[in-house]
Amino acid sequence: MGVTKIRAVAVRRWSDWVPVLAVVALVLSWGRTLPGAAVAVVAVFLAGAVLAAVHHAEVVAHRVGEPFGSLVLAVAVTVIEVALIVTLMVDGGPKGATLARDTVFAAVMITCNGIVGLSLLAAALRRRLAVFNAEGSGAALATVATLATLSLVLPTFTTSRPGPEFSTGQLAFAAVSSLALYALFVTMQTVRHREHFLPVTDEGEPAAARAEAEEGHAGVPSRSAAAASLALLVVSLVAVVGDAKAVSPTIESAVASAGLPQAVVGIVIALLVLLPEALAAVRAARRGRVQQSLNLALGSAMASIGLTIPVIAIATIWLDGPLVLGLTATHMVLLALTVVTGALTVVPGRATLLQGGVHLSILAAFVFLAVSP
Repeated sequence: MGVTKIRAVAVRRWSDWVPVLAVVALVLSWGRTLPGAAVAVVAVFLAGAVLAAVHHAEVVAHRVGEPFGSLVLAVAVTVIEVALIVTLMVDGGPKGATLARDTVFAAVMITCNGIVGLSLLAAALRRRLAVFNAEGSGAALATVATLATLSLVLPTFTTSRPGPEFSTGQLAFAAVSSLALYALFVTMQTVRHREHFLPVTDEGEPAAARAEAEEGHAGVPSRSAAAASLALLVVSLVAVVGDAKAVSPTIESAVASAGLPQAVVGIVIALLVLLPEALAAVRAARRGRVQQSLNLALGSAMASIGLTIPVIAIATIWLDGPLVLGLTATHMVLLALTVVTGALTVVPGRATLLQGGVHLSILAAFVFLAVSP
């Protein structure tokens, strides 16, 4: 018992100090051209901030319970991700026209295929079957599909403006409808139909109490400990996004030197930003809490669209240049494949290694076609 306490204190101290040091690295590197050694140091702090974010997210989730815990991490990551997108759009010049579209679509593909696929694999490898609540997961997937279609597919076909762009009125409608639909889903998830988003047993019954006992938690964290973890979670996520931006020039240079399309940069940044959620989702899946993993994945995809589009719509008031939101034909095919495959995955309420592999293959196709369009 004494050794366990010592380890817990060590983890706590490590996860408390690393986010602060990562923010210090962010402040020292902000707006500067970094040499290779400095980039390596920032990357180390970036990795540490990711691990700290996962730890503090789990503390908060354990305190507030599901589905609130998943919602806290998804919204926190997305809010800071939106701030990063706006910052890069301001500094990006002509390249900023497609930045919001590329980043949001990359986030949707990574969450709906990468995080979902890894979670299903982790659960199926450990327990043969990944079991979850089909009602909640199906509702989340339907919301993601609707938001993606309204915000990313329709601009390709509208005719008020040439090119895959919304007119001012159309952008305002997309922003309001996206925010309203996301708010409606959160209300259903946390208030009216919360039971649809809770972990279930192999028989489809609520498994929250049993899962807590199996995991051997020492007890619900105190309110002050949860509040401290929430604050450190935000600090960690700020450090993750800020340090990712600090190393992005190096990534851009490497991408340009390799002769790869500019969209690859958005994928790399999205991967870095979503890494805390991916780690948290896989850890939850290994404990048999696949529903929590799906809440994280689909909730993040939903928040990426439902919060980003309204903010970008407001930002266009002072941002110069076009805002290209419409997806290309290749991306629309991948989005349609993701939605159809996702529906077939969630309808039975259970999945095997095959479904996890299928989702990961779609993500692999997305990354490969981004590198070789």
